[in-house]
Amino acid sequence: MIPYKIYLSEDEMPKQWYNVRADMKNKPAPLLNPATKEPLTLEELSVIFCEELAKQELDDTDAFIDIPQEIQNFYKMYRPSSLVRAYCLEKKLNTPAKIYYKFEGNNTSGSHKLNSAIAQAYYAKTQGLKGVTTETGAGQWGTALSMACAYLDLDCLVFMVKCSYEQKPFRREVMRTYGAKVTPSPSMNTVIGRKILEKHPNTSGSLGCAISEAVEVATTTPGYRYVLGSVLNQVLLHQSIIGLETKIAMDKYNIEPDVIIGCAGGGSNLGGLIGPFMREKLLGKKDYHFIAVEPASCPTLTRGKYVYDFCDTGMVTPLAKMYTLGNGFIPSAIHAGGLRYHGMSSTLSQLYADGYIDACAVKQTEIFEAAELFARAEGILPAPESAHAIKVAIDEALKCKETGESKTILFGLTGTGYFDMYAYEKFHDHQM
Repeated sequence: MIPYKIYLSEDEMPKQWYNVRADMKNKPAPLLNPATKEPLTLEELSVIFCEELAKQELDDTDAFIDIPQEIQNFYKMYRPSSLVRAYCLEKKLNTPAKIYYKFEGNNTSGSHKLNSAIAQAYYAKTQGLKGVTTETGAGQWGTALSMACAYLDLDCLVFMVKCSYEQKPFRREVMRTYGAKVTPSPSMNTVIGRKILEKHPNTSGSLGCAISEAVEVATTTPGYRYVLGSVLNQVLLHQSIIGLETKIAMDKYNIEPDVIIGCAGGGSNLGGLIGPFMREKLLGKKDYHFIAVEPASCPTLTRGKYVYDFCDTGMVTPLAKMYTLGNGFIPSAIHAGGLRYHGMSSTLSQLYADGYIDACAVKQTEIFEAAELFARAEGILPAPESAHAIKVAIDEALKCKETGESKTILFGLTGTGYFDMYAYEKFHDHQM
């Protein structure tokens, strides 16, 4: 019998990240300089990002990149994370399907975001920088980055989407506990923030707005660089630790997933989970079914256009070719389920355009219903973002119940929802 939880030893932890772009026949389109419309050079990108991260962002050739020892040591505080067989959920659904989830919530930040936060903070520290700036939506990334910066004695300036700043005060206070300065966005602290507020004085904010402010501060303040928690190629690289551990654990017990499911906002969790499995598909060795699950309120893959667009609302960032709803898109203030970004990772956008990934959009009331069912069966309160993957995993398991198939389903449980009780309250009170 497969154990409830499959653990790896420290010795079995991956020592390298996996770069899926190296194995892609059609490479993601390059980032463009917004002024010249030419591909960004390393020198231009290094004005925004740390130099080593800029190199990783542009690397389309190296399949495996060594994880620095100090990052490996940090990972050991909470990794390897467990791969869990959802026996109780299977029983609740009365399905012949076998359901597994990779649980990334077993750290203080409560999510997978710490995997890239420590990497980006490490490269900022080794470059001799004073600090970093960033944005955060639901707050998972801001929380993770504040922890990583505290560990490495770096300043951390976080622009938090205004509605989340107001709805999730405890997430904000965790960031401040770790030493971060947290500002609701849009703010009066930046030129871009003031322009947005002048045009939309009652706006609830968006990730695009917050990115604009964070980039402005980073590029105008000596000793600072900008870091991002999703979307970028470098982030998918760092998050590949999720999929690498998952594959090692599954191979250990001769488990082969048929369906692999991840929630999809900017793409960090989905890209990290599917990476090494996608490699086998790209090389023609296996044919997994990948499903990206996004919110119906912010459906980038299923409703967006595949074009070059700004990554931010203020139009100060490089142009990325991606599935996008437009850089001015602002989700409804009642959208409480997370995954609010207007665009999708260029890497995942290319894989989706080439037919390697399927996508679907689900309503937030459905994802909270799935979250409750999962919590009552498995004993973990999931983050709303994670519940998107849970919803579709349940749907796939129920299809197996109807057909009698015994498929193996794998999904990413990106984190816990204990700082998301405002959203759960709205769901319970029928206000969403």
